[in-house]
Amino acid sequence: MHAHAIDNLRYIRKTMEQAGSFTAVPGIGGMLMGSTALVAAWVASHQTSGFAWMAVWLGEALLALAIGIAGAELKSRRAKQPLISGPARKFVAGFSPAMIAGAVLTAVLFRAGHPEFLPGVWMLLYGAAIVSGGWASVRVVPLMGACFMAAGSTALWWTGIPNDAFLAAGFGGLHIIFGTVIAVKYGG
Repeated sequence: MHAHAIDNLRYIRKTMEQAGSFTAVPGIGGMLMGSTALVAAWVASHQTSGFAWMAVWLGEALLALAIGIAGAELKSRRAKQPLISGPARKFVAGFSPAMIAGAVLTAVLFRAGHPEFLPGVWMLLYGAAIVSGGWASVRVVPLMGACFMAAGSTALWWTGIPNDAFLAAGFGGLHIIFGTVIAVKYGG
């Protein structure tokens, strides 16, 4: 009887974990990611070669990834919840395909000599990744993804504005705005 009750409790715990939402999206980390994106936009705008420009933004992407993971880990630890949980796996499963597509398209567009499309593609696919992964998170996360998608679409259609300005507004501004909302409303 006791073993059966323990098995039932394990089943209930596992079911609740899988049905829950991923609440470790780091608001403060998002604000920091936005701040580093603003710096990267400024540095990238002063580069004289396409390779140097790309190196700045790839470095920023790696830095933002590290900040995001560290922020999620810290927020999970403060909430005494495991970072690797059912909702976190759903978030990563939804987030990863669009990010992989973005990496492939980055290489193709850069090699083909069309870096002018990269900011729009990056924000569009990053937004799609956030929307897809965000369904396993708090409500504001998919909204943030939709805003990134709108920014990316705008960057692809509206020529004449420097790419780094779009990237500063998108990766800088949107991360700071939504990071602040997440930090205030959802605890850091």
